[in-house]
Formats: sequence, C-alpha cells, structure tokens
Amino acid sequence: MVRATPYDRDFHLWTEHQIACLQKGQWENVDVDNLVEELGDLGRSEQKELGSYLKVLIMHLLKWQYQPDRRTSSWEVTVSNCRDGIQDCLEDSPSLQRFLKDAEWVAKYYRRARRDTAKETQMPIDTFPTECPYTLEDILDAKFLANDPE
Repeated sequence: MVRATPYDRDFHLWTEHQIACLQKGQWENVDVDNLVEELGDLGRSEQKELGSYLKVLIMHLLKWQYQPDRRTSSWEVTVSNCRDGIQDCLEDSPSLQRFLKDAEWVAKYYRRARRDTAKETQMPIDTFPTECPYTLEDILDAKFLANDPE
C-alpha cells in the first residue's frame, strides 16, 4: 500500500511547509522532486496564459474584421482586456516575451484562433487566411482594430 505524502494529502499545506523550510534554510526538509515539478508547471502555466490571451485576442480581431455587421462594444472590451492580460503577463514575467517573438509559437495560436473563430461564427474556415493577417505589433497595439476584408 502506497502512503499518501503531504504533497498528495493537502497541496496548500504542503506549499506552506515548503515555504517555511526554504525561509528557515531547512534544506533537508524540502521536497525537492515535487517542488521542481511544481515550478516547471508554474512556468508552463504562465506560457499557456499568455497563449490563451493571444488566441482570444486574435479571435476577436478576426470577428471584428470578418463580421463588421455584428461588431459590439463587448468585442472591443474583450480586445482591450486581452491586450491588458498580455501586458500583465509580460510585466510579471518579461522572459515570456521570447514566445511572442517566436513566429511558430504565434502561428500555433493563430491556427487555434482561426479554427475557433470559424466554429463560433459558423463561417467556413477558409473565410479566414491560413497565415495570420496581423503583425505582432498590430495585435498588441491598443489602437489597432482590423479593417473589413477586401
């Protein structure tokens, strides 16, 4: 029978204990394996949060551009909130900027935004360009909203 560790029984209590051990320099009591795993998960979580903001932002730019007759102020608010969320992520963790500079990483989130925009709008996916029609500068520019398709 495998016994549940403090990590498995009460995660919050485990984190408090780990913090106390680190603050007191009680290195022998630090649960290194689980701490390393949690720190890795935390970094991935921040990256996913950034990607989520980017995807929702691109979705709303696409909807703004391809459904001009359905534009609402709530779409503008969502665009602003996503830009704020991206800015907050970058302020909290400037090293996340490298993901936005990675064209393939941005392209991955564009593909997801394109797919989900097609589903949400019930428009054929081919309505939307296969490559992101916006530059990163446009996406992050507080004044930018996409133009109608030509």
